[in-house]
Amino acid sequence: MWLEGLRQGLRRPPVEAPAPTADICLVVEGCYPYVPGGVSTWVDWLIKGNPDLTFAIVALVADPSPREIRYTLPANVVRFESLPLTVPLDALRWRDRAPPAVEIALADTLVALVNGGGLAALRDLVQLIRDPANHLSLGALMASQLSWRLASATYERLMPHASFLHFFWAWRALFGGLFAVVTAPLPPARVYHTISTGYAGLFAARAALETGAPTLITEHGIYTNERRVEILMAEWICDTVDKGISLQDERVDLRDIWIRTFEAHALVCYQACARILTLYEDNQRLQRALGAPQDRLAVIPNGIDLARFASVAPVGANAPPTVALIGRVVPIKDVKSFIDAVALIRRNVPGLRALVLGPTDEDPQYFEECCRRVAEHALEETLTFTGPVNIVAYMSQIHVVVLTSLSEAQPLVILEAGAAGIPTVATDVGACREMIEGRADEAPRLGPGGEVTRLVDPQQTAEAVAGLLQNEPRRRACGEAMRARVRQSYSSADALAAYARTYAAFLDGSGS
Repeated sequence: MWLEGLRQGLRRPPVEAPAPTADICLVVEGCYPYVPGGVSTWVDWLIKGNPDLTFAIVALVADPSPREIRYTLPANVVRFESLPLTVPLDALRWRDRAPPAVEIALADTLVALVNGGGLAALRDLVQLIRDPANHLSLGALMASQLSWRLASATYERLMPHASFLHFFWAWRALFGGLFAVVTAPLPPARVYHTISTGYAGLFAARAALETGAPTLITEHGIYTNERRVEILMAEWICDTVDKGISLQDERVDLRDIWIRTFEAHALVCYQACARILTLYEDNQRLQRALGAPQDRLAVIPNGIDLARFASVAPVGANAPPTVALIGRVVPIKDVKSFIDAVALIRRNVPGLRALVLGPTDEDPQYFEECCRRVAEHALEETLTFTGPVNIVAYMSQIHVVVLTSLSEAQPLVILEAGAAGIPTVATDVGACREMIEGRADEAPRLGPGGEVTRLVDPQQTAEAVAGLLQNEPRRRACGEAMRARVRQSYSSADALAAYARTYAAFLDGSGS
């Protein structure tokens, strides 16, 4: 067993009220059921596609603010809980009664966890916090003199050469989420399934330690890499250690702490999971680099409902040339590069129409920046932000789908566009190249379904899109190649069957 010897001494939290034991507990972060599209669509598909199984859902969110539920929970969802990763200080109650020896052990364990202590470090942390004799409530950990002493102690051992003020607020964010995950109730389930590492992965790892139930992960994008991109781009993280051009300077700055912590979380999750799934093979290279054991890795590609797109009519002969970015207006999608590309395309394609189909409210500041970029290029009459829409209803208006993302996994929008016979121009991230050009073992070879471009290269994106818009036979050939590839390799029925087999193996015990 992959958890042999790691559950010794752990105490189960007291059960306050009887709760149904779900077959599967899905642990999600920052998506379902509050954010439409993308991974949320996949979660909804997975639950509805396994109607004979019951599901509990733990949805990790940033804070307790009210949120609109964008999906109707299917009938086989027997429990739903929203878990805020931060709680206002005035909402916390605490009594600072932890014994000094426990305080020292807690600081040691937090440092060990960040420094790659893996599942064993999480086991020690859970054991310390869940032991009632230690009086370590969330309030005591986050809003007491103890929390100040812990922050000071971890600063001295993790980042002593940089600003304590900046470390303190990072500590509250990073360790506050960790403490929220460790102190939250565990919904009873026979199998725990997380859709990322990060805090969702920590929650699932904790469930494996405390319950002994098998734990699975399906990674769409590699969470750690996505966080790394965001951290490196973040203007709100201050660099307080001047390393110059030295490659030998071992001093640790704030960005290093953020990245190291998420890498540590990934290691914990991978060590806890009995099966580590992803959507395409190249992701496994990144998983292995972060500590995932080779013998637990497997691939289940995304699939889509082909019938849903069967009735999509081709674009009319007199329709204006239309390109669309389908996705959330957030930095990771690099919508600004799409806007810049549209400005370049318009020079060579008269009557161009551009759409951004997806939510605009997830990052209001970034949306405002995108609107200003539209104004700078005088694209107000060309480019439209639609907000959330029925994508199928727009398919018959679109000539080319564009993805300018900085990070993706196996984006469903490429498959959905392909099922409707629409080619895609996408950046070379995730499985985009594999989907557009075909896997190495594709037989027969179906030909390109669009073009793959460099990241943050509006010029190359514009040239690729204009080339398709100005060459109708080539555009239609690429669209038909994508349609054939989706039918051949990306069926929803095949993907659901693979998950049904995986769940069955762990529910009956043979998966271990």
